[in-house]
Amino acid sequence: MMSSAKDVPGAPAVFLDRDGTINEQMGYINDLGRFQLLPGVGHAIRQLNEFGLPVVVVTNQSGVGRGYFPESLLTAVHAKMDRLLAQDGAHVDGLYVCPHHPESRVEQYRLRCNCRKPKTGLLEQAARELKLDLRRSYVVGDRWSDLRCGAAVQARTILVLTGYGRGELCYVAQEETVQPDHVADDLAEAVQWIIAHERVFNHSKNIYNRQ
Repeated sequence: MMSSAKDVPGAPAVFLDRDGTINEQMGYINDLGRFQLLPGVGHAIRQLNEFGLPVVVVTNQSGVGRGYFPESLLTAVHAKMDRLLAQDGAHVDGLYVCPHHPESRVEQYRLRCNCRKPKTGLLEQAARELKLDLRRSYVVGDRWSDLRCGAAVQARTILVLTGYGRGELCYVAQEETVQPDHVADDLAEAVQWIIAHERVFNHSKNIYNRQ
């Protein structure tokens, strides 16, 4: 479930939803050919890599529990994701998946868990294992469940307008008490906002430390 870890305790990270944020939103990806990266995603993640921010994918994948596709296909999809990102010189530092759903047909996945977003279990597990500071982190996704998850751990949240994002902004936003810290057209724009925010924070911290 996890690829690599960062050695810096309490580091901020960028948590990314998968479907509609990293890859084209096609509903349940029940065939390897249906997984396609969105334009600019590889370059955007590489920018985070080069800036030194850990990138962690956190994704609900109840299709496994619902019996729509086997866990082996999910593994193959994530291997393809890694290969496609590597072509752009990019990588993710962690991958955390929730396969559960209360109505799953597969008994082992049929439960009300603490890891299905908007619950925060995946983020908390990543924070423990990768030594991350959730309150200094960012959560990026195309659904309000991503934003509620991020807000619950006091991370900054960004809604991308890819995937379901534009529709969520039009039809869901008005009913929600949680609002994003930023709205971006896509992951590339979200990353620019994150890096700009981090530069301001680091500059302010350096000034404080010199006083």
